[in-house]
Amino acid sequence: MYCRLGLNLKRKVKKTLPKREKNPLSVVNKPNIQWAMDFVHDALYCGKRFRTLNIIDEGTRECLAIEVDTSLPANRVIRVLERLKEERGQPQQIRVDNGPELISVNLLNYCEYNGITLCHIQPGKPAAEWIH
Repeated sequence: MYCRLGLNLKRKVKKTLPKREKNPLSVVNKPNIQWAMDFVHDALYCGKRFRTLNIIDEGTRECLAIEVDTSLPANRVIRVLERLKEERGQPQQIRVDNGPELISVNLLNYCEYNGITLCHIQPGKPAAEWIH
């Protein structure tokens, strides 16, 4: 009935992620070996939404950076990583989820250029990012 009247809705096509190696989570006990990077979002009392980029050193469990803004595109993430690189050096690996800012070509190119391995967690397993 809906099809004949032209009322049917288009289904959204789920964006497929590229195939990646499934690496087991490693336990790190030295600084600057592996960092974890993730976003948290919330809203102010007036309804305005904001996001925070959190970067944690997996070896020391130290919070290296918290960047807060209404928009945090991949180029902003790269600027934060550059600042941390100058202050502390760079990690060998960065563990991330599959968010749009963290799968961008700019971030992939930055990590490849600097010799940093991006370790993506399995889709649908957000707890894997923080479990040791």
